[in-house]
Amino acid sequence: PSLFTGLSHPLFKVRPMADRKSVKRKDQSTAPHLALGKWGENRAERFYRSEGFRTLGRNWRCPEGEIDLILAKGSLVVFCEVKTRRSLRFGHPAEAVGAQRQRRLRHAAMVWRQGPGRRWAKGNMRFDVVAIFPGHLERIEGAF
Repeated sequence: PSLFTGLSHPLFKVRPMADRKSVKRKDQSTAPHLALGKWGENRAERFYRSEGFRTLGRNWRCPEGEIDLILAKGSLVVFCEVKTRRSLRFGHPAEAVGAQRQRRLRHAAMVWRQGPGRRWAKGNMRFDVVAIFPGHLERIEGAF
């Protein structure tokens, strides 16, 4: 059972190895890990929106990389990387955002601000990491 409302997902449950294959199911058109990631991004977006942020972009891509969520509140623009895990078995989800990933996110953010985000180019920006694992949603503001 989840400690927080809205943080339960069927993929958090431990399943036998034979059931972990990435096969299409009637109720799910993508691989389980992709569905879990999308669910985590949806949950993170709802969290930010509940705090008064508005969504400027989701899964925005350019040659430099992808930004999971781009949000704004006032003149602040937040570029958010969301990491969702079923357990802490392989470490905290935020640990997956290493130096190389941080560089790619910074470059992608600059490209966004020079292109579709020109309107927001003069505002402040922040890079957050949202880590989601069973029963927890943890936001690390200004993670890098």
